[in-house]
Amino acid sequence: MISLSKKYLASIEDLTETEILNLISHAIELKANKGANSNNQTLAGKTLALMFEKPSTRTRLSFETAMFQLGGNTIYLNSNDLQLSRGESIEDTAKTISLYVDCLVARVYSHNTIVELAQNCKIPVINGLSDLYHPCQILADLMTIFEYKKRFKGLVLAWIGDGNNVCNDLLIGCAKMGINVKAAIPQSYEPPEQVIKVVTQESKLKGTDFTIVREPIEAVKNADIVVTDTFVSIGKEREDDKRSSTFIPKYQVNGKLMSYSKDDAIFMHCLPAKRGQEVTSDVIDGNKSVVWDEAENRLHVQKSLLVGLLSY
Repeated sequence: MISLSKKYLASIEDLTETEILNLISHAIELKANKGANSNNQTLAGKTLALMFEKPSTRTRLSFETAMFQLGGNTIYLNSNDLQLSRGESIEDTAKTISLYVDCLVARVYSHNTIVELAQNCKIPVINGLSDLYHPCQILADLMTIFEYKKRFKGLVLAWIGDGNNVCNDLLIGCAKMGINVKAAIPQSYEPPEQVIKVVTQESKLKGTDFTIVREPIEAVKNADIVVTDTFVSIGKEREDDKRSSTFIPKYQVNGKLMSYSKDDAIFMHCLPAKRGQEVTSDVIDGNKSVVWDEAENRLHVQKSLLVGLLSY
């Protein structure tokens, strides 16, 4: 049985190295036995609420499917349809949701909303994405890395692009698991100081390297894993023109840039991808790309997480 020290997941920082390893190990078992999903009743009688302020493909599909395959139920709550849209407080909303369901996944604009929900809900709260963190995606990323590389310690990961929510949690996750990181990020687009502080501390504890550079080639040289994401995250659309001129073409992951990585390097992207912007089609569709395994692993690692939070 998976045991988690906290009954919420706001960031990958909330999990210990051992908890991450246990979640991934269980997820790999679930994936190997996915043909037996119809007989899995681990979460029978449990209900998961999905409260979303942002659009979603993979997060919604994976969580709804996960609960169905574990014998549970889901309720989708568009924030515009809730009394939140008419001024009800997050505190009162959290207390109300706690009366009816067993767990809440919230996909929100402000990370403060996740914090308030976790503080006021009497049920587990999972961050399905906020402006600061995306822990479920990083669990899937780490699972994918382990599947392909069979280890964490000593690997080198290159992040190329914006210091966004995915980057923040990925840096923390890599530091916890002993992965060296070189992040190529333009000036003024670095992760928040609070994230840098956590990553630096974790890297020192694990004896790994963490550096931010400006040149993508410097980051990718001899990398085992190359990762990027959109340059214009949800909520940043007004900065589209400025961001495009800053990131493209210098920070685009294309065949030439990938050629500097190791021969057996893998390419990862959380999706959705804007082909021709942060990544070219020849890379995302190429033989180094593992993006579809990465996407599938959202399902398995979230099933593992739900079992860890709800099987009591």
